[in-house]
Amino acid sequence: MRFRRWIATGAVAIATVGALNTLPASAGSPYNPADQSLRNLGLRHDLYIGTAVDMAALNDAADPRYRELVASQFSTVTAENVMKWESLEPTRGTYNWGPADELIAFAKQNNQRVRGHVLVWQNQLPGWLTTGVNDGSISTAQLRDILRNHITNVVKHFKGKIWQWDVVNEAVSDPWDSPPTLHYKGFWAQHLGPDYIADAFRWARAADPKALLFYNDYNIEAFGSGDPANDKTQFVYDMAKNLLAQRVPIDGVGSQGHLGTQYGNYDTLQVAAALKKFAGLGLATAFTEVDVRSQMTEAVQNGDSNEINPRLQASAANYSVLLQACLADRHCLSFTVWGFTDKYSWVPNWFGNEGLANIYDENYQPKRAYNLMKADLIYTGPPYVLPRIAQKPRK
Repeated sequence: MRFRRWIATGAVAIATVGALNTLPASAGSPYNPADQSLRNLGLRHDLYIGTAVDMAALNDAADPRYRELVASQFSTVTAENVMKWESLEPTRGTYNWGPADELIAFAKQNNQRVRGHVLVWQNQLPGWLTTGVNDGSISTAQLRDILRNHITNVVKHFKGKIWQWDVVNEAVSDPWDSPPTLHYKGFWAQHLGPDYIADAFRWARAADPKALLFYNDYNIEAFGSGDPANDKTQFVYDMAKNLLAQRVPIDGVGSQGHLGTQYGNYDTLQVAAALKKFAGLGLATAFTEVDVRSQMTEAVQNGDSNEINPRLQASAANYSVLLQACLADRHCLSFTVWGFTDKYSWVPNWFGNEGLANIYDENYQPKRAYNLMKADLIYTGPPYVLPRIAQKPRK
């Protein structure tokens, strides 16, 4: 099986790093772990370091550096957009597999694993689907069949090629939503009720018995005040526990890790405690979309180091908090950044006055965050970090 070959590759990489560590000075230049890629340093811990991939950038012949870094720095890749429903099935019944298949082929060529993103989400849905529901030409029963068929078709198409699937994405509201009490939100909950979540996992498992199936969301890095009405992490934990009680084949929970330097974010111990609690349910965990954005004040845009440097330092600290917490829990299988260079970041287009979110700048120069991630991977090890515990797909 391909997964076994990839696992063997990881083992070879770990053995290679270990061997390099013992090379005598006379054999050449002393081994310097700082010269290693994030990919190889992560494999010392059986931890896969990944990135979301912009397919237009990957295929841009005028910008080969992007492709080179995706291949060399990362051991797992996620499609930023080309596996979302509007991209895969822009016209009802007609799938456009091409760009997603290209990413799969790229990953195979570079011995990388693939995170599938995303099967069920209320955003980036094709117009024919939302219009049909709104005008009544698609009934509730038909909508459920359409969702089942979509999950089945997509998972079967990529069967054996996807390591982790984000099966359901962002199904839970935030405390600032209306109503403020946490609830299941969005298109699918509105039209099918919350039972669509369990259905989605069962349909995905039927289509691929060996892929790991994840629930994925933002703002679930740590538990909050303890008030269940406002604690989104607690809501997701209770949801996962309930799904397991129903024998739903959920294998993991993905915390996106979209942070901002202007907020009072969590420390490593708080994040590690949340991962440990999810692991206590028998679930794997992963950080799936990490970036740390900053406000682009006028001074920042004018190059004022007094404003830029504190933001870069705070960004690096937040990357490190999440990575250290992941390293501390053996069930945390992967750490994926949501794009690695500010050149192609989604943040400025979405937030307007924010940026500086990634670990490389617009000119592909590594930032403080990149080097701090390297340091965490280099200087963390036994007895506090042990090899990952493999997650078996739940029947």
